[in-house]
Amino acid sequence: MPDILVVGSLNADLVVRTPRFPQPGETISGEDLQVIPGGKGANQAVAAVRLGANVSMLGRVGRDNFGNFLLENLDQNKVDTKLIRRDDASTGTAIIVLDSNGQNSIVLSAGANGKVSPSDVEHASFSDFNLLLLQLEIPTPTVYSAAQRAKESGVRVLLNPAPAKELPDDLIALADFLIPNETELSLLTGTDVKDIPSAEQAAKKLRERGAKHVIVTLGEKGALLVTGGQTTHINSYKVDVVDTTAAGDAFIGGFATSVLQNKSLEESVRFGCACGALTATKFGAQPSLPTKEEVERFMSLRGRA
Repeated sequence: MPDILVVGSLNADLVVRTPRFPQPGETISGEDLQVIPGGKGANQAVAAVRLGANVSMLGRVGRDNFGNFLLENLDQNKVDTKLIRRDDASTGTAIIVLDSNGQNSIVLSAGANGKVSPSDVEHASFSDFNLLLLQLEIPTPTVYSAAQRAKESGVRVLLNPAPAKELPDDLIALADFLIPNETELSLLTGTDVKDIPSAEQAAKKLRERGAKHVIVTLGEKGALLVTGGQTTHINSYKVDVVDTTAAGDAFIGGFATSVLQNKSLEESVRFGCACGALTATKFGAQPSLPTKEEVERFMSLRGRA
């Protein structure tokens, strides 16, 4: 039986490396275009499988070659695809420009991801799962419907509010684990998040709006766990960054699988940080996601961050 249900997006990532990001109106030369499986939902599904979880994915792809490509990739990664529908819309795509420092700039075309509906969610038996993973690359009403169905079935909800957008309090209150980055946290709370104290202040606002546990991912600075009356800053691991694409999704996969193993929240955040750091050392979204053995070896060699 799958441990995790991911309701979210599947994208074909069209990736090109460049020395730097172009200025408005400027044309620069890049390396050869690569097509890589991506989408926050699919990335998190594959991340969790590689870390030892059983995962089912719910979403939509088009009836095109990109759709075939993404479904075949999930099958190869042992993600259950029975709840993924084919749609007459084109498969979702992401155009990713990657600079020489490993930073990325991304433009999304939702395609079939924009057609994932609350009626799709009705086909899933939520009581079969232990944890629901959600992101915001599909319509917000569908995210809300899935979260509501999960809570009615006694299933914990992890919401990664990415890409950044404002959310209703009703949806925030359904999240057992709300995991934004600094940009997303700023938009959700109207707070200028620029350091750890401001991140803590903003995270507490989300708890006041109903989120049970808030974990703010801080990139190379690690993560901030805000839960109950306690705030804990957990450092990340120093690595040579090649590509930050999917590092956040790797964190989510790592945190989710660790929580399912009944590890403490602090241990789970630390494991997520290791997953994100390792992912940033490799190129591409899903190809860079580490296995459980790789993460455990990395942590045993590095110790605490």
